[in-house]
Amino acid sequence: MSRVKNGPTTRRRRAKILALAKGFRGSRSKNYKAAKETVMRALAYSYRDRRTRKRDFRRLWISRIGIAARNCGTTYGNFMNDMKKAGIELNRKILSELAVNNPVVFQQIIDESRKTA
Repeated sequence: MSRVKNGPTTRRRRAKILALAKGFRGSRSKNYKAAKETVMRALAYSYRDRRTRKRDFRRLWISRIGIAARNCGTTYGNFMNDMKKAGIELNRKILSELAVNNPVVFQQIIDESRKTA
């Protein structure tokens, strides 16, 4: 039986890793071993941080809503509770955009939620 050395397969696998390492500094983009370690770490960080980004944005939105609500004379918790009782279904992302870019409309939402709650 003939001997199989896997040359083309190995080359393609290494080329794939080196392509992912394009733009890395120094030997991390040239040397396969260094590139492989860095690419694996980068992929792990990107997977983790796609989830962390969601948490970070939610925290940002809540902070913005809380600050705007305090400026309008209520707290974040009371405001969200009043909105729920009033049946106003706006998510935090939209509320934070309104709080930052359109405070008049945000004040109207607070007034409406207080009225019906």
